[in-house]
Amino acid sequence: MSLTRPARPVHALVLMGGGARTAYQVGVLQAMASMLRLQAPHSAAFPFQVLVGTSAGALNAAYLASAATSGLQAFDHLGQFWSRLRSSDVYELDVPRWVRFSRLATAYSLWRNARGRGAILNNMRLVDTLHHAVSLPGIEEALQAKAIDAVAVTASSYTSGVHWTFCHTARDRPPGGWNRPGRRSEFQPLTIEHLMASSALPFLFPATPLWVDGRREYFGDGSMRQASPLSPAVHLGADKILVLGAGQPQRAGLVGGTLTLEREPTLSGIAGHAMASVFHDTLQADVEQAQRVTRTLQQLPREVAGVLPYRSVDVLSIQPTQSLDALAQAHAHELPLSVRRALGGLGALKGGGGALASYLLFEPGFVQALIGLGEQDAYARKEELLAFFGTATA
Repeated sequence: MSLTRPARPVHALVLMGGGARTAYQVGVLQAMASMLRLQAPHSAAFPFQVLVGTSAGALNAAYLASAATSGLQAFDHLGQFWSRLRSSDVYELDVPRWVRFSRLATAYSLWRNARGRGAILNNMRLVDTLHHAVSLPGIEEALQAKAIDAVAVTASSYTSGVHWTFCHTARDRPPGGWNRPGRRSEFQPLTIEHLMASSALPFLFPATPLWVDGRREYFGDGSMRQASPLSPAVHLGADKILVLGAGQPQRAGLVGGTLTLEREPTLSGIAGHAMASVFHDTLQADVEQAQRVTRTLQQLPREVAGVLPYRSVDVLSIQPTQSLDALAQAHAHELPLSVRRALGGLGALKGGGGALASYLLFEPGFVQALIGLGEQDAYARKEELLAFFGTATA
C-alpha cells in the first residue's frame, strides 16, 4: 500500500550515496533548476513531492527538504552549502607524522583508532555541521505547507541486518508502511541521528544507535543491503522518479582507458571495488526492472493492467559519464594531511588511488569538478529532464 495519491503526478527525487562523490548530484540539480526557471519563469515551486536519500544522498535530501519552502532556490542553497564544505567539517583522523614511512606502523595506528571507536575516522564534526546546515523545523514547515509530501532516509541495522527506511510525513501514522524480507519502514520525525546513521560509511565512520520497534539497534550506511533503492519512493506514492547516482562508467580496474588485468590489485583498487559494490551495484538493476515493468504494463490492455499488483512508474536515472576515480586521483593532494599520511603509508594512493580517496575528498577542487560534471551531464539530457516534469521545450 502507498500513500493516497492526488490527481497530479507525484515526482520523487532519489539520491544515492557515495560520500564526497555526491557533490555530483548538486550539479545535476542546479542545472535542472535553471532549466525549469527558463521554461516557466513565473513558477518557482519546489518540483518534487517525495525526497528519498541514502548515505550522503540522505544529507542532500534532508537539506533540500528543510529548504523546500524556498522553491527552486533550495538547489542554490544546497550548492552554497557544498561550496563551503571541507573535510574538516565531516571527519578527522589523528595519526603520528611518522606513520607514513611504515605500513606496519600505519596499520597499527589505524587499528588503534578502529578499536577505540569502531571505525577509522571520527565523524563527530559532521554532527555539528548538520545541526547548523539542516533545519529540522524547516522540514516540518515544508511538510505542513505541502511544499513536499514526504522525506525519507535509509540505514542498515548492524544489529538485525534489516534495511530500514525512516519516513517523515505531515501525519504521524500515515498509511503506506511496508514490511518486506530484509526491508522495513518506520514513520517518525527525522533527526540528525538518522542522517548520521544513514551516512556512516562502513569501516570509516562509527555506527549510530537508533530506536526501532521499542529497542535500540546500531546502524550503518544505508547503501549496505539496499536491494531495492527505488522501493521507498514507490511506496510513498511516486509516479515519476528522478534518481541520481554517484557511480561511474568504468571501474577501478580501468586506468587511463586500459584494462589492467595483468597487474595484481592494489589496496586502493580492492577498497574502491568494495565501496563501489556497496554504493552502486544494485541501482542499475533496480532501475532496469522498474522500466521493464512499466513498459510491460503499458503494453497490456487497461483492464488487465488494472487488476495486477503493479503500477507504472516513470524512472529517469542520471549518473556520471566520466570516471570519478580518475577525477579524484587528480585532486588527491587536497586530502587532509593526516589522511594523506595514512593512505600513503598503506600505499593506497598509488596507481588508481582515487577510488578510495573519492569518498573522502570533501574539498573545493574535487567538489567543484563534480558539480561541473553534474551540470554538464544534466544539460546533455535536457530534453529528458524537461519531459520528466512535463515541461515543453522552447
